[in-house]
Formats: sequence, C-alpha cells, structure tokens
Amino acid sequence: MVLAGLVSPPIANATPTEYANLGDSFTAATGVLPLAAGAPLECLQSDQNFAHIVARRQGYDLTDISCGGAATDDFYSAQSAGTRPQLDALSPSTGVVTVMIGGNDSSIFSGAVTSCVNATLTHLGVADPCEQQYGNKFDDTVLGTTLPAVRQALRDIHSRAPRARVVAVGYPWLLPSTGSCAPFVPVALGDVPFLRRLQTTLNDSIRRAAVDTGTTFVDMSVVSEGHDACQPVGVRWVEPLIGARQPVPLHPNALGEQVLATEVTKVLSVG
Repeated sequence: MVLAGLVSPPIANATPTEYANLGDSFTAATGVLPLAAGAPLECLQSDQNFAHIVARRQGYDLTDISCGGAATDDFYSAQSAGTRPQLDALSPSTGVVTVMIGGNDSSIFSGAVTSCVNATLTHLGVADPCEQQYGNKFDDTVLGTTLPAVRQALRDIHSRAPRARVVAVGYPWLLPSTGSCAPFVPVALGDVPFLRRLQTTLNDSIRRAAVDTGTTFVDMSVVSEGHDACQPVGVRWVEPLIGARQPVPLHPNALGEQVLATEVTKVLSVG
C-alpha cells in the first residue's frame, strides 16, 4: 500500500516557446525542397528553411509566415489572396521572432542584378557598364526607402510581440569580393564589386534598423565569405543564375539554410 501523500504528481510538460518567422524568399528558402506542409503554395516556403530547422532544434512551436517575394509592405497587408499580413502572426505570447526582409523592397536585389546583366549584354567589352549607368541609384534607394521601412517594420514587430526576442538576419553574400562571377552570374568584371557594395549597403541598413529598435542582428557577412553563388557545388551557400541546382536561382540552397539556422541558434543561446 502506497500512501497518497508520498506520491508526487506528474510534472506537466512545459509549454513550448511560440516562435514566429517572418520575411521573404531567403527566409522561406524558396527553391529548396520539400515544401512546408500547410504553407500557401504561392510562397514556395520550404520545410528545410532556417526557421523550421531552428524550431526542431529548440523545440519551439513555429508559426512560419515567410513568403517568396515578400517586401515590408506585406507585413501590413496580404501579399496575395492565399496569404495574410505577416504581422498577424504575432501576439503578446510570442516568445521568439526571426525576420529577414528588405531585399525585395523597390525590387532592389532582382532589379539591380537584372539591370547589370542587361548592361553587360548591351555593352560588351565595357568593364563596369552597370555602375556607369546607375551610379548611386540603387544605394540611394536602399538608404532613402528600405532603411526606414525596415526600421518601422521592426518597431511594429516589437509592438505586436512585446515579450519576444526579435532577431533580424542579414543576407549571405551573393557575389565574391574580387574576380569574375561569369558565367554563373553573367555581369561585367567591374560590376561584381558594384553589386557587392549594394549588398553591403542593404545589410548595413538592416543592421542600423536593428540597432535603432533594440533588435538582435545576425551578421552573415563574415561567415558567408567564400560561399557565394560563384563557388563550386558543396562550397556555395547560394545558387547561381546559370547552373543552379534548384528551381529558384540566386537564393540560398539547403546548405545555406542550415548555416543560417546555426547562426540564428547561436544568438538565441546567448542571453
């Protein structure tokens, strides 16, 4: 016979941390298969994106609303009929938020790369036709439009999820620091550093917005050096325009998403 007073009641399992992932195709891992079950098909969200990996590692309860093509405007209004405003994924009970946004604002990434490819094809033999044609235009757009939009988006994330640890993630390098990227990304030799400087401006703007809003920033610039789209298979973390091994080029591959997950997990484990 066991006395009731000596029997300890079973300990209830702790409620898992509510985790929300917001952002664009780099966050959604658009192009990496398999697709996430239940996510809108038009978002091409992957089950192997960094948020899904982090959630599995940490035991978080994930709400992933990231979507290919998203810009900061899509935090406030539905991107398409099958989606909802991304900020709607947040609540006072949200414990962790990751966000990767800004690259699609004003179509800055895709627009700049497309412009530079076209400039190369129409100005053969010119060392830097894209820089000659566009100068500071793209950087000015990032500083004048993207930076304040990302800053406001982060403020609104904190407002919607006041108890959450908010983590803004920078973009891994698309292009190398020196040399040509042809034929993988067919832009002129002198326009490789031009596009690289644009990405520097974008990542620094996200960092500044994070600092201004008390948001943790994950800087991918050091760890992703040497793993750009121009590197061999198995080394690169981003797929190239020409010769990509996934349906969506110039986006992180599965290896890149695993590294993003590792870097995010590191900051979540501190403090």
